[in-house]
Amino acid sequence: MTLPEIWFIVIAVLFAGYFLLEGFDFGVGMLMPVLGRRRGETPADADTRRRVLLNTIGPVWDGNEVWIITAVGALFAAFPGWYATMLSAMYLPMLLLLVGLIARVVAIEWRGKIDDPRWRRWCDVGIGLGSWLPAFLWGMALANLVHGLPIGADARFVGGVADLLHPYALLGGVATTALFATHGAVFLSLKTAGPMRGDAMRAARRLAVPAAAITIAFGLWTWIDHGTPVVVAVLALATLATVAATTAGREWTAFATTSVAIVAHVVMLFSALWSAVIPSTVGPAFDLTIANAASSHYTLTVISWASLAVLPVVIGYQAWTYWVFRQRISTAHIPAPIGLALRTPGR
Repeated sequence: MTLPEIWFIVIAVLFAGYFLLEGFDFGVGMLMPVLGRRRGETPADADTRRRVLLNTIGPVWDGNEVWIITAVGALFAAFPGWYATMLSAMYLPMLLLLVGLIARVVAIEWRGKIDDPRWRRWCDVGIGLGSWLPAFLWGMALANLVHGLPIGADARFVGGVADLLHPYALLGGVATTALFATHGAVFLSLKTAGPMRGDAMRAARRLAVPAAAITIAFGLWTWIDHGTPVVVAVLALATLATVAATTAGREWTAFATTSVAIVAHVVMLFSALWSAVIPSTVGPAFDLTIANAASSHYTLTVISWASLAVLPVVIGYQAWTYWVFRQRISTAHIPAPIGLALRTPGR
């Protein structure tokens, strides 16, 4: 196996890790309007529930984002041609994705700084925006790569935004969104206690069936057009197993099956990209492949040794973080707000 092929697999693994870990973070953000309140609750009680939701991901969400930083960095270093063409072709979707991620970071970090209901509502909007947009746009972007883009001479994108909005890409975005929402609901059932635990599992039970239907439909479409029958079968079985596990209320089993489904989803897409990382819809002569989009052998060798030195540290740190913050939390663990007042009294 060549170094470019090894780095293609490494990038696939990094994306799988990102979707697996950041997927439930996005799911928690998407579910905040649903699980962040109960009928008949006071606004203060509803805010406490939302703080519980955020605290389930509070110690880990920023660490989970390291996976995509590493994945994009590896893509830039190992496949500069792939990186440049993909980002130039998807400039607008990637811009919207970054806006969503920035809004999410700011909203999570600043939500508790000001003790004001309106401030927190706007922060909740930012968290929702920063969860829904990336969940959909990452799925749409990878589906576009698999489908192919209008790439001409010199690896230049010769199409427009409309070329990115075909049914396969849109279904890919909906599939990742549905998977992440279900994954997030199951994660919340593992991390919360009391009434919120039951609410989270009920949400997972409602989401599992449509998520399975959408994901299987997308998987079958990918199989018909690009092969990968074994991975599609694993994906379908994992989503159906999630339906069974959530129906039975088996939290750990459901989390395992949603995890398998997300990893299988990424493996299916990257398997379809072997060995044309961006098929050209203009003509096969303009395909970007693992070979012609890769960096030099020297560059790949240097980043390989650097990765071997750094990767164990990153994985070890994240594993330790998850172990330390493994306990369940409930509304009883949330202290009174300590944020500053939005306006100074007397002004």
